[in-house]
Amino acid sequence: MLRFTDEHEWLRLDGDVATIGITAHAAEQLGDLVFVELPKVGATLTKGEAAAVVESVKAASDVYAPLSGKVTEVNEAAVADPASVGADPQGAGWLYRLKLDDVAAMDGLMDEAAYADFAK
Repeated sequence: MLRFTDEHEWLRLDGDVATIGITAHAAEQLGDLVFVELPKVGATLTKGEAAAVVESVKAASDVYAPLSGKVTEVNEAAVADPASVGADPQGAGWLYRLKLDDVAAMDGLMDEAAYADFAK
């Protein structure tokens, strides 16, 4: 299941763990990424709080926790090569994985069609 937030994050669910990153739209708006800061593995995140930072030559942007849960993994490759996030934001450029407190909360997020309309 793929879902999107109005803060331009995407989530892909696998069991009760969501892989999270920024959308292609967000990556395009930011431009060339030069720095990525990710949450610590084991951190507990609350929906809406700043979880990560992506910085481009244009601006720094917070990446918010789309749902509440515990960080199970981070993409160290994104930290080592921030440009990879912009090159493949919804693939190899994922940011972190979150074990969700409430999987049903995914239903409150946008599907791909709704996000495409939102991002216009």
